[in-house]
Amino acid sequence: MFVLIWSALFFSVKGSIADTDASALAQQHCDKGYCLNLTERELTAEAGLCVVIPCSFTTAANFTPKHIVWYKCEASQRSCSDDEIIFLTNKNTDKKAQSGFEGRVSRLEPDVSQKNCSIIINDLKESDSGSYQLRVTGELNGKQDAFTFIPRVTVSVKGLKQKPTVMIPTLTEGQQATLTCVAPGLCSGSVPEITWTWRGAGGTESYITGNRTDFKTENLTAYTQRHISTLTFKSSAEQHNTTVNCKIRFTGETTTEEASTLKVNYVKEVKITGVTSVREGNVLNLTCSVESFPPAHIVWKKVPSNTNLQTENTDLHNDTGSATLITPNVTAENSGQYICMAKHLDKTLTSYVNVTVTWHTKIQNGSGCVLQSDVLTCVCISEGFPLPTIKWPLLENHTQYTLITTVSNHTVNSTVSLTVKNHGNSTVECVSNNGNGEERENLLVYKNLSEKHEQPSTFKLEFLKVIIAFLTGVLLSVIVCCLVKTCYRNGRKQESTKTEYAEIKKAVKEQSEDAEEEDELLDAKEDEMVVELEMKYREPENEEGRDEAVYSNVNDIINEI
Repeated sequence: MFVLIWSALFFSVKGSIADTDASALAQQHCDKGYCLNLTERELTAEAGLCVVIPCSFTTAANFTPKHIVWYKCEASQRSCSDDEIIFLTNKNTDKKAQSGFEGRVSRLEPDVSQKNCSIIINDLKESDSGSYQLRVTGELNGKQDAFTFIPRVTVSVKGLKQKPTVMIPTLTEGQQATLTCVAPGLCSGSVPEITWTWRGAGGTESYITGNRTDFKTENLTAYTQRHISTLTFKSSAEQHNTTVNCKIRFTGETTTEEASTLKVNYVKEVKITGVTSVREGNVLNLTCSVESFPPAHIVWKKVPSNTNLQTENTDLHNDTGSATLITPNVTAENSGQYICMAKHLDKTLTSYVNVTVTWHTKIQNGSGCVLQSDVLTCVCISEGFPLPTIKWPLLENHTQYTLITTVSNHTVNSTVSLTVKNHGNSTVECVSNNGNGEERENLLVYKNLSEKHEQPSTFKLEFLKVIIAFLTGVLLSVIVCCLVKTCYRNGRKQESTKTEYAEIKKAVKEQSEDAEEEDELLDAKEDEMVVELEMKYREPENEEGRDEAVYSNVNDIINEI
């Protein structure tokens, strides 16, 4: 039983026993039939912990051991004195142990008859360093006797170097977690004081509040104990990369501590930065970032395509991962909704952004003006994004006019109509602006289109009149010549001549009347054509309940004339 207890204690007290040469193990020293078995002649230990001095003995055949006494004295002394006693089992004697060792020394086997002289010294101090000697008291042949063993054990106590063991489970934001701190050594001496503290990014240390700490001691054997403290709290992102410190305070103001950096699994909101309204031809530069641990995997997608877009991925400081989307020389096709997806552990977060590609305003073909009589009608067509606005500088000097604006997709159509007197300009200025730039264009004015159409018709009518008059004159000349020739050739009678003459005269008269009727008919036809043309070119009156005319381009105005 002793061997099991001693082995557990000896090998579990880390650093309490120095390494020794193999030849020194289980050394036996005999004198006059009394033998002392020392496993270790030289031991090292650390302050605040404990040390085990393992030993066993045998005595002469007639000697019966009753008690043991341990001394601590200088190595130069052949034998220690009674005032240097640190432990004794006989309580019925006037001899006392040194006050500094009271309560700190225990034997591993209470039964002396087992001849086990091993002791454990707890709550070590550096002053405990020295030479330790054993004396056995008892009866030899019925008489009290004692024997002091010459071999000694040297103990060297150094400053405490062992650290507590801190165990940290996986920490996840919002979940409860328990940290464990185990004090070094498995000694059964005084219970150490264990405290927890935080150390933030600024390096300041503070005691933990709002959390729960528990302490327990586990008895491994009759002489070995494990001292444990637990800290229970709810993990948060603010605790990530902070330091938690477990501090152990032993008797005699001996302290040791261990600091551990906390790693908390967390993820913040996805953030998108960059300019979302880009002019055509420029560069689209958007960065998606998310603060998290471990860093999240970030990808960009464009709706409705499900293909990952080419990005520049960067791991920034403070566990912030990012992916930058760069699209040079953007066009209208790059407009739309973009999605940033951040994959963090078993969670996927998304953020959306709408990208708008704008382009300069441009006045389209088909813009122009028509001046008919005193009415000026102009159409200006402009395309752009954002939607442009159209202004007419001409209207600044007029108070009465009609202005109609229509919109289709990204195209604006502005139709203005007003009465002008003696308009001598050959162009009218149209100004288009959509915030990306301004465009001005002088629109050509088409003038007096009704006169241009009327001149060819009037010329044709006059030409017809001349032709008809010419043909009538020729016809009359031919008829007269024929009648005169007939009169001279035949020499007919006067009555016949008169009769023929009357017939000729009648015929000529009828021809003249027919010619006059034809002239009147042509005049009437001409007047009808003129009236028809005038009606066609005249500006239609704005009847009640009738909408103003809207023209898609200047050709619509010309075609209407």
